Amino acid sequence: MTQAVVGATGRAPAPGRARAGGASSRRRRQGWVAWGFALPFVAVFAVFMVVPIVGSFAMSFTDFTARDIRSPFAVNFIGLDQYLSVLGDPVFLTSLGVTATFVVVGIPVTMAVALALALALNSSGGRIVSVLRVGFYAPVVTSIVAVAVVWRYILQPDGLVNSALAVIGIQGPDWLNDTSTALPSLIAMAVWRNVGTLMVIFLAGLQAIPTDVTEAALMDGASPWRRLTSVTLPLLRPTLLLGAVLISVGFLQFFEEAFVMTQGGPLNSTLSVAYYTFKQFGFGQYGTASAASYLLFLAIALLSLLQFRLLRSKD
Repeated sequence: MTQAVVGATGRAPAPGRARAGGASSRRRRQGWVAWGFALPFVAVFAVFMVVPIVGSFAMSFTDFTARDIRSPFAVNFIGLDQYLSVLGDPVFLTSLGVTATFVVVGIPVTMAVALALALALNSSGGRIVSVLRVGFYAPVVTSIVAVAVVWRYILQPDGLVNSALAVIGIQGPDWLNDTSTALPSLIAMAVWRNVGTLMVIFLAGLQAIPTDVTEAALMDGASPWRRLTSVTLPLLRPTLLLGAVLISVGFLQFFEEAFVMTQGGPLNSTLSVAYYTFKQFGFGQYGTASAASYLLFLAIALLSLLQFRLLRSKD
């Protein structure tokens, strides 16, 4: 074979080139095998994720409604008018204010409580710590619908909260049917449910801080508050950023709490942007719902960008 090649070309192939060609062919075969294994997931992801995302994005620039399902290509392209219409809807602006309140109040409270619990558990020891970790994390793995149903019964006029207040002579309000207490009740439930997630994340970040740094601060005579603000929190910035971004995405999309507990009432005082979008889909206003969805996506992206700028590491 070598002689034939030499006779045809006048020289023998280089051994290194032959090995490189064999390795390239082997990598090519491995790549085809890998794509063969990944193809089912890629197909499912494309059909159930990529196509709906692209379709809904295109739909947000049209006046698509339920009447246009049989003739989807006959809809009118209206450009940004759909977004301007949504931004001019007083109900959407109300839902935007409700969501902003839910985020601005709920995220700092959740992070503060979770950090306090993580600091307390990190400085403690023994088997009781493991029990407390499981107890605080249990709401996270519980169905949100089940949690909302339980809280709805707790906050009823004759529920557990008002019964406890009656013992000390206080008449509690109708928590979920009063415009002044409905949203705070949902925030309290969301904080209680999400504290466990951030507590575990913050606890992992605290345990990753080198002990020699805190010991050096202790030897220098730094007070506990000084150690927290000058040593612990600066070293915990990447962990705080992770927790803030994760919790923000969930709080901006809050839906199940209002859907199960208040149905957006009373008087739209708990109507979130996600619930507004859901109701628009129910009304058959698919273009309006799609535009509201992407406005919510934009809000999530902007808030995440702001958090990255505020909490990213300085070094």
